[in-house]
Amino acid sequence: MFKNLNAAVQAAGGTFHDVVKLNYFCADAVDPSAITQVREIRDKYVNTQNPPTSTFVVVRRLVRPEGLIEVEAVAVVKR
Repeated sequence: MFKNLNAAVQAAGGTFHDVVKLNYFCADAVDPSAITQVREIRDKYVNTQNPPTSTFVVVRRLVRPEGLIEVEAVAVVKR
């Protein structure tokens, strides 16, 4: 998921350091230990000394029932 977000930000002319907010939506069926795995992957992309603001929301299910975690990114890309 972060690979796709990174590609989208790059397509807009930015880098992952331009991401100012991450929103996570997690289906309640997910094992809580998976949250640690998501954080470990995220840390490969963000500046861990100054990470973007984030919100983590547990929901009953996502629009696609097979989905477990959805991540939304907001980036500010200067032109």
